[in-house]
Amino acid sequence: MADQRSTARVATKREREKRMVSQMIELYCRKRHGSRSGELCPECAELAAYARRRSDCCPLMETKTFCSNCRVHCYRPDMRERIRVVMRFSGPRMIFRHPLAAIRHMVETKREARRLKKGRQT
Repeated sequence: MADQRSTARVATKREREKRMVSQMIELYCRKRHGSRSGELCPECAELAAYARRRSDCCPLMETKTFCSNCRVHCYRPDMRERIRVVMRFSGPRMIFRHPLAAIRHMVETKREARRLKKGRQT
């Protein structure tokens, strides 16, 4: 029973992360490449598909909050730089497009930072 709850929790977390990344890439593409809402240019579509595949294969999903806090970086260096550019651009703008998701992200980031800091002190 506990195993089912854990599996369901990880699946929910994985879907939420994929949704957040997709929203950030869509925002970036719309503002930087002039795509329409809900559509992506080929370059951004490739990045979004890559990010979804990485989330689907992540073995540490249960214990990490976001890829930026992960000790194992599974993105190829070129894709990691591309997603970093998207995050820097879209992150501050998410509060206006997807306020609840942005607030949840900020809270979870702060919580993870405290957890990591506490872990280093012990």
